[in-house]
Amino acid sequence: MAHPAHAIVLAAGRGNRMRPLTDQVPKPLLVVQGKPLLQWHADALADAGCVDLVINTAWLGEQIPAHFGPHPRSSEGLPIDIAYSAEGEDFGYALETAGGIARALPLLGEVFWVVAGDVFAPGFPFDPDALARFARGDRLAHLWLVPNPDHNPRGDFGLSPEGLALNLDASHGQPRYTYSTIGLFRRALFEAPWFDIPPGNPQGRAEPLAPLLRRAMDAGRVSAELYEGPWIDVGTPDRLAELNAR
Repeated sequence: MAHPAHAIVLAAGRGNRMRPLTDQVPKPLLVVQGKPLLQWHADALADAGCVDLVINTAWLGEQIPAHFGPHPRSSEGLPIDIAYSAEGEDFGYALETAGGIARALPLLGEVFWVVAGDVFAPGFPFDPDALARFARGDRLAHLWLVPNPDHNPRGDFGLSPEGLALNLDASHGQPRYTYSTIGLFRRALFEAPWFDIPPGNPQGRAEPLAPLLRRAMDAGRVSAELYEGPWIDVGTPDRLAELNAR
């Protein structure tokens, strides 16, 4: 059975390390090589047939729907359906990654892409076949890892020869890589017994994603693979300037 392609693009953060650039513009709308970061993801997802998007917003969040307008389209003119999870409007603050996904869960399918709006990965394919394989399996998440950049030399997770993502404390000499902040996720990861926030996160609890992933990794329920295409965490003004100088 085919699963419709849904994605949530995380765009609620304050972007403190990018100040003063983010004092007036939300980080995912900073322009990289001619297009806002968020537009790069919307275009790549639409090209892969994923046109049902959720974008969570908080800091300067009103600028994001204003960018896409009432009839969103990709840069190639493909229509996109975008729903907004307005954390800033609803609660006055961002809910962090897991809290934000829980808030948006009623808008998402049984399986869905998650991508951070502040990374630049222009060649990432958002492969429909990868989504179909994930949907047929029983993993709770599948992560794309990247070689460790200079600013994260220790990495985030290990990768076993069998393709399992490993908590660093359990990596036991296996290669360690950085989480690209791109992955496939199953709704069940954000439900009991793994997670104790009700779908929709009505209380507005802010919760990070990493502890939840580590619990699932320790149970052998998270797979991963290495992605070696272009990728950068656009985390500082210097990195942004470097990208735009290329």
